[in-house]
Amino acid sequence: MPIPIIIVIVVLLVILSSIKVVPQGNAYVIERFGRYAETWNAGLHLKVPFADRVAKRVILKERVADFAPQPVITKDNVTMQIDSVVYYMVVDPRLYSYGVENALVAMENLTATTLRNIIGDMTLDETLTSREIINSKMLRTIDTATDPWGIKVTRVELKNIMPPAAIRESMEKQMKAEREKRAEILTAEGHKQSMILEAEGNKESAVLKAEAQKQATILAAEAEREREIHEAEGRAQAIIKVQQATADGIRMIREAGADESVIKLKSLEAFEKAADGQATKIIIPSDIQGIAGLASGVKEVLK
Repeated sequence: MPIPIIIVIVVLLVILSSIKVVPQGNAYVIERFGRYAETWNAGLHLKVPFADRVAKRVILKERVADFAPQPVITKDNVTMQIDSVVYYMVVDPRLYSYGVENALVAMENLTATTLRNIIGDMTLDETLTSREIINSKMLRTIDTATDPWGIKVTRVELKNIMPPAAIRESMEKQMKAEREKRAEILTAEGHKQSMILEAEGNKESAVLKAEAQKQATILAAEAEREREIHEAEGRAQAIIKVQQATADGIRMIREAGADESVIKLKSLEAFEKAADGQATKIIIPSDIQGIAGLASGVKEVLK
C-alpha cells in the first residue's frame, strides 16, 4: 500500500477519534496537556488530537445516595442506629472533578458527622418525634459543605431510626398500655352515652304518656259534655212537642165549640204530661184549680 494512502487513513482515523458526542444529561471535563481546558455539555464536540483528553464523564441528573446505618448517641445517652438518604446533583462538573477525591465517600462521612452532631443535642423522645427538624438541619449543613465540590444537595431524609431492643420493648409496652387506656375510655364514654340516651328516651316516653292521658281526659270530658247537651236538648224538644200538641188540641177544641170548663180540663192534663212524674212541684193557675177538683171527683165516680 502506498505511503500517501496510509497517511490519509491515519489522518481520517485521528479525525474520527477526535469527534465526540456528549449525551443529554452528561458533561465531559476536558484536559489539555494535563490541565483543565473546558467542560463539554450535551452535543457534538471536536477535541485537539494528541493534546486533549476526556478527564471525567459527569452525570448531571439527580442521584440518590443510600448510606448505611450509623451509630449515634442521644443527649440522654441512648445509642441507636440511624440510616439516611441523600438526594443530590452535580451543578459544576469542574469542581466535582477537582474539588474532592471521592465525592460520594466524602458526602457519606459528612452526613454521618452531621447526624451525630444534631442527634447529640436531642433526647430520645425528641429524636423520634422531630424527623422534619433533623432533615432540615442536615440539608442546610450538608448543602453548604458540598458547595466547593460542585454538588447541590436537594433533599435529606432519615430512613430508619432503630433504638436498642430493650427500649423498643419498653416503648411497645407503653404503647400497648396507652391503647388499652384509650379502649377503656372509649368503652366508658360509650356506656355513658348509652345511659344518657336511655334516660332521655324514658323522659320523652313519660312526657308522651302524660300528654296522651291529658288528651284522653280532655276528650272524655268533652264527650260527657256533649252527651249532657244532647240529653238536655232532647228533653227540651220533648217538652216543646208536648206543649205544641196540647196547644193544637186546645185550638181544635175551641174550633169545635167546646166550653171553658173542657178547655181548662185539657190544660190540666197538659200540665200533668209536662211534669211526666219528674217534677216535685207544679204551679197550677188559679183559674183551673176548680177544674182540678172537679176532675178528681169525676175520677172517684168512675172508680
